[in-house]
Amino acid sequence: MTLADGIPVRVKDEWPEAVGPVHCRTPHYIRGKHGMVVRHLGDFPDPGDIAFEREPVMRSLYHVAFPFRELWPEGSDDELVVEVYDHWLEPEHRA
Repeated sequence: MTLADGIPVRVKDEWPEAVGPVHCRTPHYIRGKHGMVVRHLGDFPDPGDIAFEREPVMRSLYHVAFPFRELWPEGSDDELVVEVYDHWLEPEHRA
């Protein structure tokens, strides 16, 4: 999946740590949250596959911007940009 800049997304609210050992680079505090793709950073081998010595799948990596208030209700009007792999992102179709 290739996402264009400016596409609204939701980070999947999944907890693979609950079912066994994993190497997960998606921070807990952005899971289930809404953000916007800022830019595609390239395609890279999945670090989770590499950590467990599996043949790595290539994954698209994105900068995704989250308003502070989406992450922390008492937050400011600033935003936080986080690197997120494509398999954690769900495009949102807003009317």
